[in-house]
Parts: sequence; structure tokens; C-alpha cells
Amino acid sequence: MDPAIEALVGEYEFDPAELAAIYARERDKRLRPDKNDQYLEVTGEYSKFLDDPYAELVIERAPLQDAVEVLVIGGGFGGVLGAVHLREQGFEDIRIVEKASDFGGCWYWNRYPGIRCDTEAYIYMPLLEKMGYVPTEKYAKGSEIHDYIVRIAQRYRLYDDVCFQTRVTGMRWDDAQGVWQVTTDRGDRMRARFVLMANGPLDRAKLPGIPGIDRFKGHMFHTSRWDYDYTGGDFEGNLTGLGDKQVAVLGTGASAVQCVPLIAETAQHLYVIQRTPAAVEPRNNRPTDPQWRAELTPGWQTARKENFNRWVTGDPSGEDMVGDGWTAIGRLLDPTATWATPLIGRALTPEEGQYISNILDDKQMNALRHWIDDVVDDPETAAKLKPWHRRWCKRPLFHDDYYATFNRPNVTLVDTDGAGVEKITEAGVVADGVEYEVDCLIFASGFEVGTAYRRRAGYDPVGRDGRRLSQHWANGMRTFKGLHIRDFPNCFYIGFGQNANATNFCFILDEQSQHVAYVLAEMRRRGVRRVEPTPEAVDAYVEEVSPLAISQLEFWVDCTPGYFNGEGDHDDPNGFFANLHPAGTVVFYDQLRAWRAEGNLRGLALDGQEVDGALASGAD
Repeated sequence: MDPAIEALVGEYEFDPAELAAIYARERDKRLRPDKNDQYLEVTGEYSKFLDDPYAELVIERAPLQDAVEVLVIGGGFGGVLGAVHLREQGFEDIRIVEKASDFGGCWYWNRYPGIRCDTEAYIYMPLLEKMGYVPTEKYAKGSEIHDYIVRIAQRYRLYDDVCFQTRVTGMRWDDAQGVWQVTTDRGDRMRARFVLMANGPLDRAKLPGIPGIDRFKGHMFHTSRWDYDYTGGDFEGNLTGLGDKQVAVLGTGASAVQCVPLIAETAQHLYVIQRTPAAVEPRNNRPTDPQWRAELTPGWQTARKENFNRWVTGDPSGEDMVGDGWTAIGRLLDPTATWATPLIGRALTPEEGQYISNILDDKQMNALRHWIDDVVDDPETAAKLKPWHRRWCKRPLFHDDYYATFNRPNVTLVDTDGAGVEKITEAGVVADGVEYEVDCLIFASGFEVGTAYRRRAGYDPVGRDGRRLSQHWANGMRTFKGLHIRDFPNCFYIGFGQNANATNFCFILDEQSQHVAYVLAEMRRRGVRRVEPTPEAVDAYVEEVSPLAISQLEFWVDCTPGYFNGEGDHDDPNGFFANLHPAGTVVFYDQLRAWRAEGNLRGLALDGQEVDGALASGAD
């Protein structure tokens, strides 16, 4: 191996082949033939898991039978940012439809004890300079983030026309009128010239299809609908209602990692049911330094976000402004280690790139496993808590107290060795033949992020000639720039999909929203009323996206099952990473800004005409 490469990876005292074999064994024992179908669709008898426990009252209103210029579906950061940037472009006739009782999206629904952002708040919370706001901590509490979204909505007058407690049930394009017909569960029949679909990925609870889930006689709820009436307490903990309760938490993902330490403080006994160990590194949260805040200069947030994006995509140039766990491991997301090319001084062979990525990944995960040994007192429990997979097979998690929680005498780790819970009984859960009787069952099982769009959104848009989006995307997403959909005019998709990945999800939403606002403003300036991508632009863009799925397939095949790889369904065309653009965060959004700077709307058809004047005919 090239000495320069050996110097880059450094010394190590393990056998990479042996470690890979362990990873493969741990993956294989968790593979299931039902893949994503192991989870229940939250409908019918399970729809109670989608009820709003935070609504102070039912909002009574008559059904709306009117028209608006822009209708935004979703009141989380995606929908709010879409409306904000449209406001800044001069659009006034904007309506937001939101199923919750207030703005906030995932930060409205997720109020469980201990919830915080895991991306630094100074870059995660958008528009900070415009709002004149600086978060109080490096990783802000969920309540602070929710209050901030409300503040944005108030500042930009988004409460002027919003339909809360309203779910979109249908959306159909009227080609003759050039409008979208939108129906809701409140009997509304709205017409909108433009629709922004900003439904969001982290609000629809995912339930494991465990036999007997409907038999349990105790109390149960999902973390995204936390029942404080039952548990008592608040974000800070003090869950006094659990003081005489036996509690089981199912799941060890981001929600569980944050709420488990606070449940353990007051519960009589807590069982943490684990199928796959969480990979949790220190968060190192701290209050905002008043002196640092006072010294901030104009443009500080944009510079900080751009710096973060460079570091997490393997370009460690200049100071690491954020300096957290993400910037330390971001480069490991690239299995080809292209970031190492300038450091080595030449192009890498595929084998060299994989070697660099694998060894650095192995060293990172070994360090994490050693840390668990240092923190957890009982060697057997520590061994069961150790994750055996590559760093990015699961979403990286950060917390300062999770592992130490298992040193408490009232906490039991129930490790199912990859099998999961066998069944739920009237009295509790059964794992490895042992029944654990509990009073309360808390599902920390995450959200539907890898299922079909129709299932996640709760409606199936119908475009030109009656074509449903579920049909259009049956073999994978087909968009232009991840935003425009052929045969679905004046419809814009805001969210994770056929764009570049970014650890800072709000960065994606902000960039997409600025782009959509620009397109709509250009349409108004040019006096046109319909926009959609040309078939040629869509075909070319889909070809652009394809290389990432190919290059990362081997990585995801080797991973333990999870929502990143469709629970092991590597052929799923709608998987979480199946449609990402290969350019990477920095390059992709630079390209999007360059496209806007050109000013000619290349790739779009306006009122049926391509921007160069040629007729855009045919269907994609």
C-alpha cells in the first residue's frame, strides 16, 4: 500500500477482515424477509397513534370552497420556509394546511422528555440573522425550536391564512382551469394555482408489527405523541407519574436515546428493549457563550453552515467552526474516499479508496466500543450495548448520559440479539421466551421515512390525464432538480429526495424554498401561469442521479438493516438513499444557485413552451 495512504489512516491493531466478518454476522441475524412490511400502517384501529394529544381545543370552522394563489401543505420548517421566501418575493395570497394545531412540524409532535436537535442549533435553526435570534445552547431544546418556528410564522404573517387540524385527503390537477383541486378531511374543496408539498419525514409514527400489539391492557403511546397526563413532568424530566410504574421502551434510536435517561430517573423500573444497539457518541452540549454571541458579525450563520457542509462532506479546509461529532465522521459517508485525493496528491484506485474509508471507519467504531467499556460498569451489559456495523449504517446519535443510564439499578437492558420482541401480551412483552410485565409500553420506533410517498403523506396527487404520483414514481422518483415533476404542473416537492444529502436537514429545506420562490417570482415577472419540467430535462436529471445509487449499493448491502437501507431491501426504488444526487451537498447546491443565476429557467416549460421557445410536448 502507498506509504502516503498508510500515513493517512495511521496505525491500527485489529484485523479488518475479522471485523468485517463480525459485521456480516450481525447483519445477517437481523435480516427479515418482510423488510419494511414489518411495520404497521398507522390507520384504522392504530390511527389513535396519530391523534393530537397537545391540542387545547378543537378548531371549529366551516368548510372552505375558495381559491388561493399558493397552497402549502405542511407547517413544519419546510412549509414555513417555503412561505417565508415567497413572502420575501412579494407573494401575499398564501395558505398553509397543517394537520397539527400549530406550526412546528416534527417539533410540534415530538415533545418527549429530553428532545433536542442533534445538529448544532446555530446552523440548524434557519433565518437566525433575519430574526435577530441566537439559540440559548449549542444543541437547543425541542421547546425552544418549536417556539422559534412560531416566532417565524408570526413575523411573516403566516397565521393570516392557515388551516390547522386539517389533513389533505386529495389533490387533483384541473388542466382546463390550470389549478389544483385540493380536498381535506374537513370537507374543504380548495383551488390553488401552485402547491408546495412540504409534508415532512418525521411526524408519522412507525409501529412494529409485533403479534399481540392490540392485546396489551396497560398504557401505551408513541414518543411522538408523548402522554404527559400519564407520565407527569415535562421536557426536563420529573416524570412523577412513573414513580410506581414498570415501563418498557421499545427501540434504541434517536428518540429512545434522549428520553431513556429521564425515564430512568423516576420510573420504578425501566426495561429498554433492544434489537440493534445504538451507536451513541458524546454530544458535549453547552450554553451559548455570551462573549461569542456578542462578537458575531453579519453573515456569520451562512459562513458557519457552509463551513459545516464542507467538513461533513470530507473537505476539511480551514477552521472547523462547529467542531462536533458530525464534522468528525462526515467523511466516512463516502465509501470511495474521494476527499482523500488532494491529500494523497493523485487519484485513488477504487481499492485504495475503499481501504481508506474502511480502516478509518473501523477505528472510529472501535473507539466508540472502548468508550462503552469505560462508561458501563457491568461487562455483560457493556458487551450487549456495543454496535457492530459501519458508522453510517445507522444514523449517528449523540448524547452524554445514555450509556451511563444502564448503571442504574432500576434499568434493565433486554437485548433480543437482533430478533426483536416475539409478542406482546395483555401484561407486557415477550423476548427470548421471557415475559416482562409492565404497566406502560412506550414505542420509540421512529417514523415512516422509507415507505411510499402516498403512505407517508396520506394522499396521492393526481396530475395530468389522471396520472397518480404513486404510478409516476413506482420505479423511483422522477424529478427535475428534486423539485419539479413532469405532468404535475405548478407542483413543487419540498423535502428529502432526489437532491443532495445534507446532515443539516433545514439547510436542504431552506435552499429548496429559495429555489421555488425564485421560479414563482420569475413566472410572475414573465406573465406565465404554468410551469413543469420538460421530458428531456427529467430524463437527463434522472441519469445524473443514478451513479450514487450504484456506487453506494455495496456499502448498503453490507449494512445491518435500518431505514437507511430500506430494512435490507436494496432493490427498493424509493429507499431513503435510493435517489440522492451524487454531487454532494456543497457542489449540488452551488449548482442550484448557478442555475438561478443563469436566469433562463433551463429545463422548464412555461405555459407549455420550453424557455427557448420550442414546444414541450409529450409526457415523461
